[in-house]
Amino acid sequence: MRQIILIMLSGIVLLFISGTSFSQTSPAKLQTTIIEPYPLQITTNKTTNLIFPYAIKSVDRGSADVLAQKAKGVENILLVKAGRENFSETNLSIITADGKFYSFILDYINSPSAINISFIADTANTSSLESIKPVYNDAAIHIDAERILKKEKTIRSVRDYRYEMMFAVKGIYINNDIIFFKVEVANNSNINYDVDMLRFYIRDERKSKRTATQEIEIQPVNVNGDTSTIKGDSKNVIVFALPKFTIPEKKYLSIQLMEKNGGRNLQLSLRNRTIIKAKSLITDYGQ
Repeated sequence: MRQIILIMLSGIVLLFISGTSFSQTSPAKLQTTIIEPYPLQITTNKTTNLIFPYAIKSVDRGSADVLAQKAKGVENILLVKAGRENFSETNLSIITADGKFYSFILDYINSPSAINISFIADTANTSSLESIKPVYNDAAIHIDAERILKKEKTIRSVRDYRYEMMFAVKGIYINNDIIFFKVEVANNSNINYDVDMLRFYIRDERKSKRTATQEIEIQPVNVNGDTSTIKGDSKNVIVFALPKFTIPEKKYLSIQLMEKNGGRNLQLSLRNRTIIKAKSLITDYGQ
């Protein structure tokens, strides 16, 4: 009996010593990293576009003077604008679907030096936002199309002339994987020409009764010019921006113009040898 009591007392003493030692152990120190925010200047009359490699999951504005929303139809572009002039310095925090955190210090300026900023996926991290590059977006494509409208024609032989209507390609240009087609539609009659459709598609060079004709339509990403009506005794010049492409063997590019409620339909045919001679378009921005 005495031996059992000694064993129990020894266990209590050991338990007390262990508890005391545990309570006196100092907690482990946490390692911290300071994330430097990215300086960003915004204004009231221009939208700053922030393009991230992954979808935006969280946006926190430090002030109601900052307007921020995701671009319509996409999840990785944030549109940022000043709600009023000369607001006090504030911040903006963004978390994307890959778990990365982006921090910005926002200041007001009348004319920002950069309004399109892309964060490269393989270099953006939680502590550095140094890698940025200009973005060739709709606004930049529109600027290039405006410049092409003013250029002299570089192609003379691609045209169709019927029913007092002339349909022609005046130039082909390339920039940042976008091909621009400058076309002219001239109406030499006194009857207005209402456009039903003007489309681009790649089709087989030869048709076979035993095989179905394969057509691949190419949708423009930007159209600059009036594509609704060509008034009598006038002409319209239009610039179409399409994703980069070339044409396989035994196929050609067809550009089809069809009249609404009418029969003055025109068509242009271009082979690959014409497409690959697209002129390089040197831009004045982002260089």
